[in-house]
Amino acid sequence: MSFIDDIKVRARKNIKTIVLPEAEDRRVLEAAATTLKEGNAKVVLLGDPSDIAELGKGLDLSGAEIINPKTAEKLQTYVDKLVELRQAKGMTPELALQSLTTDYTTFAVMMVKMGDADGVVSGACHSTANTLRPCLQILKTAPGVKSASAFFLMIVPNCEYGEDGVFVFADCGLNQNPAPDQLAEIAGLSAKSFEMLTGKSARVAMLSHSSKGSAKHDDVTKVVEATRIAKETYPDVMLDGELQLDAAIVPSVGASKAPDSPVAGKANVLVFPDLDAGNIGYKLVQRLAKAEAYGPVMQGIAAPVNDLSRGCFAEDIVGVIAITAVQAANK
Repeated sequence: MSFIDDIKVRARKNIKTIVLPEAEDRRVLEAAATTLKEGNAKVVLLGDPSDIAELGKGLDLSGAEIINPKTAEKLQTYVDKLVELRQAKGMTPELALQSLTTDYTTFAVMMVKMGDADGVVSGACHSTANTLRPCLQILKTAPGVKSASAFFLMIVPNCEYGEDGVFVFADCGLNQNPAPDQLAEIAGLSAKSFEMLTGKSARVAMLSHSSKGSAKHDDVTKVVEATRIAKETYPDVMLDGELQLDAAIVPSVGASKAPDSPVAGKANVLVFPDLDAGNIGYKLVQRLAKAEAYGPVMQGIAAPVNDLSRGCFAEDIVGVIAITAVQAANK
C-alpha cells in the first residue's frame, strides 16, 4: 500500500466534510468524483448547480452537496458573522455580502468557522494569497501558535533517504524570509505534522549552505540561532542544524560533515532557510525525481485550509483532500 493510500484509509475511518470552492475547474470535479467513489470524505462543491452539471458531464457527482453561495440558505448568517469578526477592519454588511458571493474561498472558510464543514481545499486556479488570506483573517492561528506556515508532503519513488522516500519540506509556501524564532516554530510544527501524517518519529534538519560552521554568513547565523531556539522550545523533537542538504539526508556525508549529530544523514523533515530555497527545492524534487508533492499544506491554523499548486493534477487534489480530512480528524 502506498503512503497516500494509507492516508486515505485513515480518512475513511473518521469521515469529514471538505469544501471545494473551485467547482469551475474540471480537475476539482474529477477529484471530487474520485473522493466520493473512494469514500475518503464528504464533499461540498461551491458554485452554480447548472454550471457544475455542465462542466462535470461524465462524472458521478451525485454524492456531493452543491451550494450556490449567491442563494445559500445560510448566507445572511455568514454575512452577520463575517461583519462581527472583521468589523474592526472596516467590514460592513455590504462588503461582507460582496465577499461571500464573489470570493467562494471566503464562503468556504466561513463554513468551517461556523461548524458546517471541517476543512477547505483550494488553489487549483487561484493564487496562494487568495486561498490563505481568508483563512488567516477568519480562522486565525491555532492556540499557542504565533505564525502559520506551509509544508509539502513529498513522496519520492525508489528513495532510500528520509522515511523510505517520505519527507516534509517546510516552509515552501508562505513565509518569505522567516526570522530565527519563526524558523524555529516552523521546525516544531513540521515535526508535529510529519508525525501526525506518518506515525513515525520526526528527524528535523535545519538546512543551510553550511554544515556546522563550514561557512560564515548572516544567513548561516540565522539558521544557527533558529536551531538553538528550536532545541530549547521543542526539547522532545530530534532536531539539528545547521546542515547542508547532503549532510542532512545521506548517511555517509552526514557522518563526515556532522559526526556528532543525531539527525545528520537520516533527516525526514527538511526546514529550508527561506521561501526561495523551499519553493525551488520541492519543485526540483517533484520534477526531476518524479516525486509526488502534496501541498502547500497549512499548519498552525485553527482549522485545516490547504492550498494547491495551480499546476496540480486531479489525483494531487484527491490526495490533499484526504490529508485535509486526516488533519481535521486530528485537530
